[in-house]
Amino acid sequence: MIKRALISVYDKTNIITFANFLVSNGVELISTGGTYKLLKEKGLPVKEVSEVTNAEEMLDGRVKTLHPKIHGGILAIRNNENHMETLNAREIQTIDLVCVNLYPFFDKLEENLSFEEMIEFIDIGGPTMLRSAAKNFQDVVVVSQIEDYRTIMAEIENQGEVTYSTRRRLAAKVFNLTSSYDAAIANYLFKEEGLSNPKYLSLSYEKLEDLRYGENPHQNAAIYKRTDKNGMMNNIEILNGKQLSYNNIKDMDIAWKVVNEFEETACCTLKHNTPCGVALGETPEEAYTKAFSCDEVSIYGGIVALNNKVNKLAALEMVKTFLEIVIAPDFDEEALEVLKTKKNLRVIKCTTSPQDEIEVVSVDGGILLQDVDKKIYEELKVVTKTAPTDDEMENLVFGMKVAKYVKSNAIVAIKDKMAKGIAGGQVNRIWSTVQALDRAKDGVVLASDGFFPFRDCVEEANKCNIKAIIQPGGSVRDKESIEACEEYGIAMVITGTRHFKH
Repeated sequence: MIKRALISVYDKTNIITFANFLVSNGVELISTGGTYKLLKEKGLPVKEVSEVTNAEEMLDGRVKTLHPKIHGGILAIRNNENHMETLNAREIQTIDLVCVNLYPFFDKLEENLSFEEMIEFIDIGGPTMLRSAAKNFQDVVVVSQIEDYRTIMAEIENQGEVTYSTRRRLAAKVFNLTSSYDAAIANYLFKEEGLSNPKYLSLSYEKLEDLRYGENPHQNAAIYKRTDKNGMMNNIEILNGKQLSYNNIKDMDIAWKVVNEFEETACCTLKHNTPCGVALGETPEEAYTKAFSCDEVSIYGGIVALNNKVNKLAALEMVKTFLEIVIAPDFDEEALEVLKTKKNLRVIKCTTSPQDEIEVVSVDGGILLQDVDKKIYEELKVVTKTAPTDDEMENLVFGMKVAKYVKSNAIVAIKDKMAKGIAGGQVNRIWSTVQALDRAKDGVVLASDGFFPFRDCVEEANKCNIKAIIQPGGSVRDKESIEACEEYGIAMVITGTRHFKH
């Protein structure tokens, strides 16, 4: 039975409704600071915490609820005689419900506050009360999220009390919240100090929504977003179409990253997490039509990303084929009208470039963590007597930017800033080379994400009239590939930077 409730909330949404309900059910209210003032203004009977503790708050409000008369009243196990005798001896009354939400550290992360200001948004008393109540959930109802007010009111109204299963679930939500809250703080402090790879991995993400299913219909799935509000998933607006699926989001992520590699207007067409066409253009429609022409078969049912505003001409080209998603930083009104003629086409506006600094991948029993691959090359070193022309060099760098997002062994054949032949995911590099060249037909230069272990890739390139090759180098047999290039008059550029993508 709930007799006394402590309410202390930063976000006061619906708190008056909840407090009124508690009072109408004979619950005595205790509160602090701004919450106390609001409840008092609304005419609700409420005691200030200092009346309970006989101690005024101190240190600019940093110390209010950290007191035995608060935590003793929360943590005492009701059917433990020693606990209850201790409370009686010290004149401490039990607290049966704790309703607390925290200082908005998550929200403040995006406001570019000073370090000193951010520190003041680290909540101490709130998490401490929540954790105390959650530990003693069998005797104390703990409320950390506004969405749970309705559940608690319904159970009290219908059953006279909050059920054990609900109490336990609410306790779990507390530890889920405080762990994410603490993780956000830890990550902020580590980042301020420039520290990486701490002993314990702290991740702070909030569920955006449940997804219909994962990669396959029998797999459950959800999407979580960063609590610091950075990154693509925190900055998208769905302008048209159905709910995004698990596979949609994975594909959209890669396509968006590809086009953000370029300052020029770029378009990436993508299918099954692999680019099938990438091109630069003077206009959005030119970039799209060039990217589309790279592989007109694979793009069916795929993703299109542009790093520039989509205009009507580009939209008119896009609706000629079945696409799942078009993502861009903006859309002309006329373009949007055209795209909306496809009822199920997901039209996504994204206003931020990729922000992640680390990549996390799960393995059975563990997690792999690494820095995001942001460096295209260490240097551009021509290792053959034949040097690439300026135009060929530009195409080589373009190709390497694309290869970075193709599964290893990645090979990209390029012409006129178009990734005309893309191949990857093969267990040897020669298969990828043959496939990329066959798809390109008239490629001029070739990019490889890893070194050539043998000269066979160069020989295949020569058969298809490739004029220049870019690769990271580092093989004990680099000399063989270089010699093959010299024989065929092919320019070779070594970057010193590998881009494996497993």
